[in-house]
Amino acid sequence: MTARERLFAALRGEPTDKVPIWLLFPYHRLGCYVDVRTLPAYRPIVELAEKYAITLNRRHLGAPFYKPEVKQWREETFENGWKIVRDFTEYKGRRLVSEARYGTGSSSIRRLLNDESDLELFCSLPVETDRARLEATLDANLPAYRREVEEFPAHLGAMMFDLGEPIGPLYSASNIEEYAIWSLTHDEPVRSFLDQAMQRMRIIYDYCLRRELADVYFLVGSELASPPLVSRQTFRRWIVPYAAELIDRIRRAGKFAIQHYHGQIREILPDFVEMAPHGLHTIEAPPTGNCTFTQAYEAVGDRITLIGNIQYDEFRRLTDEQMAQAVRDVLDECRGKRLILSPSAGPFDADLSERTARNYLAFLETAWRYDWA
Repeated sequence: MTARERLFAALRGEPTDKVPIWLLFPYHRLGCYVDVRTLPAYRPIVELAEKYAITLNRRHLGAPFYKPEVKQWREETFENGWKIVRDFTEYKGRRLVSEARYGTGSSSIRRLLNDESDLELFCSLPVETDRARLEATLDANLPAYRREVEEFPAHLGAMMFDLGEPIGPLYSASNIEEYAIWSLTHDEPVRSFLDQAMQRMRIIYDYCLRRELADVYFLVGSELASPPLVSRQTFRRWIVPYAAELIDRIRRAGKFAIQHYHGQIREILPDFVEMAPHGLHTIEAPPTGNCTFTQAYEAVGDRITLIGNIQYDEFRRLTDEQMAQAVRDVLDECRGKRLILSPSAGPFDADLSERTARNYLAFLETAWRYDWA
């Protein structure tokens, strides 16, 4: 099987000849990761990964979030040895401001939303739901994406869109302590905002699905409103209905959905079964998370392909012999089940240590040699 064949078989719950392996390395540069293809220390890992692993080339198509009457801009200044970055959002004379301060060896961030009045203004901002304006921007960005599709060797895996979910802008703008309180005190305006954001999401997803721009869709919103930060009831209001609808659209178009989640997942696994992704990344056992693979399979059965999991910090910490044993332990626990083996996160280290490099190689070699079929 090619990596591409192995990927889709695994996501369908079909047998594979080898352990499906995903390192999380994209093919093209992605801002949240280091660019492994231009860093010499990663070259042996990339070369081995192209033989043994699946590549999901994680991309997105930019589109405006707000209608044109919402003004946004950034100002950067230097004050008393601090670099200060302020982001402004203004609508009908009312303004929200975030501020990040960067000094020698220290930094501080003040989020956009810090009190109830900030939240209420934010939730009243008009989200862009004009199909013509959204599609005009998507059309303008499409040629660059199509060039990336042409450059990507399809046998390595698949193009994967990360288009966002309704919760993302609210979470990233919020003071996290206040955000948890708002889940109790301001559920109605938040859900009104999420409904607006979902109208925008439908247009963007439909645009991409109609044109068959990617085979896989990566949904990363579920971890942004889940226990213990907010209640399971809030998770079921702020996450489940929106993700379930997007995944249904993806499935009806004949494409594949992978949900991403870090944290205490065990209580909400039945909700992931309800949302019905093809794959779920990642399952984290204690002490990082609260769920072993055995417990996860008890909850999801054979309905979802589980993806994971060696913690990224283990790549930095373990010896290569310990890494090999950690991989075997995961594969022994998951033998005969729906699995794609992966790290929990990364790649983040531009200055790659020799230990981390050896562990990436041990991860790949051990999984490839494992008697999986």
